Amino acid sequence: MSDLDPVATPGLLLASLETPTQTKAELAELLFDRLGLNKRESKEMVEAFFDLVGGTLAQGEDVKLSGFGNFQIRRKAPRPGRNPRTGESIPINERQVVTFHASHKLKAMVQGGTPDPGDFE
Repeated sequence: MSDLDPVATPGLLLASLETPTQTKAELAELLFDRLGLNKRESKEMVEAFFDLVGGTLAQGEDVKLSGFGNFQIRRKAPRPGRNPRTGESIPINERQVVTFHASHKLKAMVQGGTPDPGDFE
């Protein structure tokens, strides 16, 4: 078998299917490159954005980003659960979860469509 055979190299197939992620540092670098902000300002702007979104969600409010999508807080009612190892019944407490719903414009871009100019302004 060749060195690149997924069967001969465990994890190779899985690694090739993973989606690359965009880090905060990379977002700050994009602001630096495209807008001409200095690196400190770029990093602070990215941090401020995520602090604002996270803080708003923590207060129980939804976040709507036009042309991108909506982050919403959803209340999940308490329910019975079970330990899969022992089969023992355990209660799952009421909780709040964050959900994300992509906008039609974002979905179209992901599917390979071209958004209209100004969709993200």
